[in-house]
Parts: sequence; structure tokens; C-alpha cells
Amino acid sequence: MGWTALEQWGGDATRIEKLTGGVANDVWSVRVNGELAVGRLGTRSDADLAWETDLIRHLDRAGLTVPVPIPTTDGRLFADGMVVMTYLEGGPPETPADWQRVAEVLRDVHRLTLGWPQRPGWKSSTDLLHAETGTKTDLRAMPPEAVTRCRGAWARLAGRPASVVHGNPANPGNVRVTADRVALIDWDEAHVDVSLLDLVLPGNAAALDPVTHDIAAQASAAWEATVAWHSDYAVGRLAEVR
Repeated sequence: MGWTALEQWGGDATRIEKLTGGVANDVWSVRVNGELAVGRLGTRSDADLAWETDLIRHLDRAGLTVPVPIPTTDGRLFADGMVVMTYLEGGPPETPADWQRVAEVLRDVHRLTLGWPQRPGWKSSTDLLHAETGTKTDLRAMPPEAVTRCRGAWARLAGRPASVVHGNPANPGNVRVTADRVALIDWDEAHVDVSLLDLVLPGNAAALDPVTHDIAAQASAAWEATVAWHSDYAVGRLAEVR
């Protein structure tokens, strides 16, 4: 159906401009009910999108600033692979103080999602100590030596608290900062994993002790190498894993 799905948000719903940053999805600014919004079109299943929209609504009700799903004219939060969300003003984090505020918001996310169910079809980094595949990962495609290194990094996370993780909060494009709030956007990579993985931020903004930061940084590099395997980026990330 493609972008004709946008008609389900009203006859006057229109695309405006393609937005950068989307990899797995086609993301545009749109106008719905006369208001600026963001439309995202992808290939996620209904179960996957239900998990994401339920999560975002939960965080919104708890007082965090997130891009809230806008319902279709018949009340659905997604339709035919499309989600339409509120547009959030702001710019990327620029200062150490900005990144410290990001760390505080991430810790709120983790606190609010302890015990949250896993995203359908996904596996956490510690699940991959035994499993070989998940939605974004296929360890069978990697050389055995690379798998051993990644699993060694994830094993060091054992026993640490798990929650929903945003998945890529260190990317400035996934954060919108204003004077009075910090918003996390693009929850497409969110899933349940060890919370610490979210706290590898520029300048160690989460104030992790050196040992903990090293464990988190290597485990995060291993995860990114795995999900981006067969790319130059993945090779570079794997080189960070001892």
C-alpha cells in the first residue's frame, strides 16, 4: 500500500519533506489534522508495532517526552506498516550538560520498564550467549572468532538489570533538547536488554566507573557489529571488542 496508507489519518493528510536518519524506514514530515507530524513507513509486523506504540504511550503517561502515536481516523495507532507521531521541536545535545540530561532521561526509561516483555522476535545481547538469531542479528553469518569475541563481551553483562533500552541514544540525531526538556525519538531499535548498554554516551555522561564503562562499551560495540555485519562499520566496531 505504501504511502497511500497515510489517507487513513484523514483526507487532508499529506507528506511534506523526507527526513534524514531513517535506515530501516522511510520517514517524512507530514501534516495531519492541520498539524505538523512525522510519518514512518516500514516493514515491521503488527505485533512489533503494537509493542513499540504501547511502550511509547507508557513513557508518555509517565511524563517523559516522546513522539506519541497519532491515531488513524478509526482509532488505530498504526496501519499497513505506518506510524504517525507528534513532531518534537529541539536540537541535538551539544554540551556535556546536555548529555548528562540525556543520561538522566535514559535512567528514567530503564526504571519505568523493568520487567517489560521482549519485543516480538527480538533477542537481547545476553540471550545471544546461547541463541544464534534474532530480529536484527544472525550470528551464523559471522566468523566463529567474531562470535566468540562478541559473546565474551556480552557475558560480562551477566547479572546486571535489564529493561527496555532505546538502542541508539548516543546518536545526536535521536535526541531533541530544549531548555526545559530532553526528548528521545526514533524508538525503532528499542528492545529489552541490559540497561547499561544505553549508557555508553559521549564524554561518559552517565558517570560510569572505568570498569563498568569498559564493560558497557565493549558489549555495545559487539552488539552494533552484530546487527550491522557485512559493513565497514561493523568491522570497525568489532575491532573495539577485545
